[in-house]
Amino acid sequence: MKSKSDEELIELIVQNHRPALEELYDRYVKLIYSFSLKMTKGDTEKTKEIVQLVFLRLWTTKRTYSSEKGKFVNWLLSITRNIAIDHIRKEQKHQGTVQLEINEWQQMQDQQTDDVLQQVSKNLLKQQLQEAKRHLSEPQQRLIDLLYWGGYSLSEIAELEQKPLGTIKSRLHQTLKKLRNYFNEETGGVRHGK
Repeated sequence: MKSKSDEELIELIVQNHRPALEELYDRYVKLIYSFSLKMTKGDTEKTKEIVQLVFLRLWTTKRTYSSEKGKFVNWLLSITRNIAIDHIRKEQKHQGTVQLEINEWQQMQDQQTDDVLQQVSKNLLKQQLQEAKRHLSEPQQRLIDLLYWGGYSLSEIAELEQKPLGTIKSRLHQTLKKLRNYFNEETGGVRHGK
């Protein structure tokens, strides 16, 4: 199951293939939990309920994800957001609390969700970059750090490393190629060079 893409797993879930759901659960439970926890403002009980509802929805849905509509993780976060909003609304009605005007509440939720989605995206990208860097050699990692995070030019890096500029350019080309191959593989693209 680990080798299957998210889209393939969803197709299997539609056919009631339980290990596919378990694999998606393993891949995304932490993300769904942290996203829901922010939406419930730290209420762990509500968060657990929402996580259960999200994976129950995946199990019972007959609609499938399509990569043409965007990334799987965004689709999954949209489902989580909708379930969380529904859950919170029902609870507020049940408790008889005074509600904000629906439009104001929705705007507030949309802003919070956008902030959370942005933060989740940043965290995912940071995590992916850290993972990708592990596949680089020590000189390649140092080059990426100096160039992109340190703000050094290629000429300055050549001086620091005491290497010809051509060597640094070649190393950068190989490094970027390696990173591109890694990300193609991670996103289901064709793996080049192997």
